[in-house]
Amino acid sequence: MTSLFLSGPAGRLEAEIKRSPGATTAAVVCHPHPQYGGTLYNKIVYRAARAIHGAGITTLRFNFRGVEASEGHFDGGRGEVDDARAALDFLGEEHDRLIVAGYSFGSWVGLRAGIADPRVKALIGIGLPIDVFDFSFLRDARVPLLIVHGDKDGWGESDKVRALAGELSSPVALEIIPGADHFFEAHHLETMMGKISDFLAREAEQLLVD
Repeated sequence: MTSLFLSGPAGRLEAEIKRSPGATTAAVVCHPHPQYGGTLYNKIVYRAARAIHGAGITTLRFNFRGVEASEGHFDGGRGEVDDARAALDFLGEEHDRLIVAGYSFGSWVGLRAGIADPRVKALIGIGLPIDVFDFSFLRDARVPLLIVHGDKDGWGESDKVRALAGELSSPVALEIIPGADHFFEAHHLETMMGKISDFLAREAEQLLVD
């Protein structure tokens, strides 16, 4: 694991990268809401990055503007999308294929950045706060999408997530975890990681093969 600073649109962005030797694919993993304590060290973000790295993919976690050592100020999700784009640009200098993963607020922000980037070959949304934010932009997705969601999530009714997934034209893997809340407490974290690993194994040919 290497700590570094990225050049962001509002100043430097604090980040940590875990490289996978020889990897042609890299993933940005976006953290939850900054105003509710979200940072790159969030346990779900960390575990998601670990699962992705386990598939032979370089992973980058970073702090949005105004979080801890990142410069700038919270921008309600607008500037944070630009922060995610800056992280993708950083990874794109060394990697041919990119993935965007995000948890909670990070899914709303990160997937918006990833959906418009032709370098991004897969999207992973964890704990979509669909009761709070509009995720209709996912209708424009054209790459494989994994949604991991708890059926007890207090920020996103699972029926709404199912309905959205049914409207998408992109290949969607919807994994509703029974008994899991928004924070994937206890053993649900391991289940979440397993869903990510399984998805990446299914998509390995597109994501990992030269």
